[in-house]
Amino acid sequence: MFLTITPNSALDRVLFIDEFRAQTVMRTPQAIDSVGGKGFDTSVVLRALGKKTTALGFVAGRVGQELVTLLDGYGIDHDLIWVAGDTRIAHVIVEKRHNRHSHIISGQLELKANDADALLEQVKIHLPQSQWVICAGSVPAELDADLYAQIVILARKAGKPSLVDSHGPGLEQAAKARPTILKMNREEMGETFGVIDETLVQMAQAACTLQADLDLNHVVITCGRDGIVALNHEDAWHAVAPLQQAVNAAGAGDAVSAALVVRLSAGDSWENALRWAAATSAAVVLTPGTADCHMKDILRIFQETVVRRL
Repeated sequence: MFLTITPNSALDRVLFIDEFRAQTVMRTPQAIDSVGGKGFDTSVVLRALGKKTTALGFVAGRVGQELVTLLDGYGIDHDLIWVAGDTRIAHVIVEKRHNRHSHIISGQLELKANDADALLEQVKIHLPQSQWVICAGSVPAELDADLYAQIVILARKAGKPSLVDSHGPGLEQAAKARPTILKMNREEMGETFGVIDETLVQMAQAACTLQADLDLNHVVITCGRDGIVALNHEDAWHAVAPLQQAVNAAGAGDAVSAALVVRLSAGDSWENALRWAAATSAAVVLTPGTADCHMKDILRIFQETVVRRL
């Protein structure tokens, strides 16, 4: 079982339009409600890869009920904490003409400091059955920024590998706890660590410095259509899948987390795990739902995905 933790849950309401035009009435020919929140999205991809997953996190209100129904539909086990407020709705605006998407967020969980204690207790309960622990998404401002760091330490004491995918103070604190994999996207790396890059090689060099300074095991950076950069103490890789005609790219980065932990737990080399990760991420963009993907697409793209050393 793969354990995912999403302290900042969301329901994605994906709205497809031709093009955003300010001060006009825009109608959508298609709208889809999907699972949102990076950890929950990782669970969606884990199910597509045929793996058992349990989702932990906070939910609230009517939107939270809708989100639970979506999780059930994927066969995702969950042990959620109900809090005050309402689960966020992430309105994902997909502009088909420009192949781009934007987010407008509404709603907010109303958390208290002791809610983090309840979440940590649930983590302890589920750790013995877990192959990997994946912490993903932002840490809500009401909670201590070291939430993920505490979970990484719990996982290490239980002998379980961990992946943290976040940004800002939550990622900084988690990095100090040295998870097995520290993951972020290109923009989050700049926001969190002040890394401004012009090329993939420059970014890899900056990531290598960051890794050495913090003594990190593995650093993974997702770069959209430019693929994935990954480093450990010995090597740096660049994985890239052939460009797909995107329908909805939301959740593509979360697919990288899912594929990596699945293939590494199966004993794959890092090169092969990255090839699976890039192919799975590319498959996600072909579907209208957030983080949805199909194995037939993954296998087709996998054949054309390239991993090289930097």
